[in-house]
Amino acid sequence: MLKITRRLKSTLHGRSFDAVVVGGGHNGLVAAAYLAKAGKQVVVVERRHLLGGAAVTEEIVPGFKFSRASYLVSLLRPQIVKDLELKKHGLKVYLRNPNSFTPLRGTDQSLLLGNDMRENEKQIAQFSVRDAEAYSRYEQWMNEIAEAVDPLLDTAPVNIDRLRNGTTQEIFFEIKNITALLKMGGYLGRELPAFYELITAPASKILDKWFESEPLKATLATDAVIGAMLSPRLPGSGYVLLHHVMGELEGVKNAWGYAEGGNGAVSMAIARAAEEHGATLVTDSPVSQILVNDKSTATGVVLEDGSEIRAKVVLSNATPQVTFLDLLPEGTLPADFRTQVAGIDYTSPVTKINIALSGLPDFSSLPNTRDGLPCPHHQCTIHLNTEHTDCIHSAYLDAQQGRWSSRPLLELCLPSSLDPTLAPPGCHVMSIFSQYTPYKLADGDWTEEKKEQYANVVFDSIEDYAPGFKKLVIDKDILTPPDLERIFGLTGGNIFHGAMSVDQLYLARPTHRNPSYASGAVKGLYLCGSGAHPGGGVMGSPGRLAAMAALEEL
Repeated sequence: MLKITRRLKSTLHGRSFDAVVVGGGHNGLVAAAYLAKAGKQVVVVERRHLLGGAAVTEEIVPGFKFSRASYLVSLLRPQIVKDLELKKHGLKVYLRNPNSFTPLRGTDQSLLLGNDMRENEKQIAQFSVRDAEAYSRYEQWMNEIAEAVDPLLDTAPVNIDRLRNGTTQEIFFEIKNITALLKMGGYLGRELPAFYELITAPASKILDKWFESEPLKATLATDAVIGAMLSPRLPGSGYVLLHHVMGELEGVKNAWGYAEGGNGAVSMAIARAAEEHGATLVTDSPVSQILVNDKSTATGVVLEDGSEIRAKVVLSNATPQVTFLDLLPEGTLPADFRTQVAGIDYTSPVTKINIALSGLPDFSSLPNTRDGLPCPHHQCTIHLNTEHTDCIHSAYLDAQQGRWSSRPLLELCLPSSLDPTLAPPGCHVMSIFSQYTPYKLADGDWTEEKKEQYANVVFDSIEDYAPGFKKLVIDKDILTPPDLERIFGLTGGNIFHGAMSVDQLYLARPTHRNPSYASGAVKGLYLCGSGAHPGGGVMGSPGRLAAMAALEEL
């Protein structure tokens, strides 16, 4: 049984630890677990009433459990699952097959893609025989590039300054990072120019080279923009496309699934592993400041109630904005460092809507069965308003004008179609990941009235594909970018702790002045959240790699 301590001033005030982790998101918990496993005394302080950050399960509607923010599992690194024995600690995942369902509005056609390549080819051949023949080659090409990049996800970026000016020990630690980079180059071989094009070009350019049918291209293009204020026609969307095929689940490459009990179950399994190794986990404990001494060394944190926790190192699971600009004392950072951090792009296009449903949506292009049980297409990601990449691009252009689109890009998931623990019998929970919605609207801030108006636009869109949908809605939870920022601490509402653009990756994540995890300007302060390499998603790598860096110092 997981023992989480609710904050008590007398419990924490004046105590000393080897490490204090600011924020109990999944990366912070991973960092704490690895540090505790190495024998260090660690405390995690979380401002909310529950652990998990954006990977949480919450019962917003009585009887319905929602993965309130993040909602799928794929990118979680296999090494972390193994090292922390997450399955022993309760992690169970439902593998999805098929993966993707795209109904075409106003027709009886749809595109259903899964793990069976022959069936995929039949589905795609409805729109293009040529595309059906090319699809397996495209999948193989993307998987080969993803496998080549894979070593970089488990190693820190090369620290150029340490290579030039570091001690012998520091240079030795950099060798493994250089080796990972060389391995990637070796694996890519002749595909290195194609890889360069993929990470810098618009996704539409890449997809146009492979395919001609718009339903297929638009479906694939959703992975190039999800969570990013990008159109598939803009440079950099190609990398986002690659980022979302880097996952692995139950040994199956590029597979996605649902954690039993919602995405909070992922965080809880990590928390149990951390606690088993001796970590102290504390909720309801907002941090007001990171303590820094006159030698520019982090020495602990101060909680909002005035409690002081001392530590040899501080790891922050907060965004770079919160970590460096909000929590450090004024005057701690050099002016140029502050300028770099202030320039990080946190633009978010996402409004997440969680819905309690009294039944399954019935899509015109693939009707429900008479028994009322979930069909295969209910189990995967359902893409709406994706008949053509023009639809996605138009929705993006609307957001640039400070308004939501009348036909927003929608990704729907019904995890209760596989996981019966989430909703009462016969009922379901739906997760809607919608784009594009600006942080600030042209006519002012988001209000409850505007949120309801936008939700109605979304529901009307779903109704176009699944008549009767709106009658199924019991209740809903609408999270605009400002809501995601307020509730989960995601600066700008950005789910990745900063845009996953090429200029904010690897050597430049979070900035080119402080790549990797150590802040550089403040000794003993480490960034362990998604704002560090390799970036966002329920991956765990930033937490693990930050812990490795902190252990080197400790």
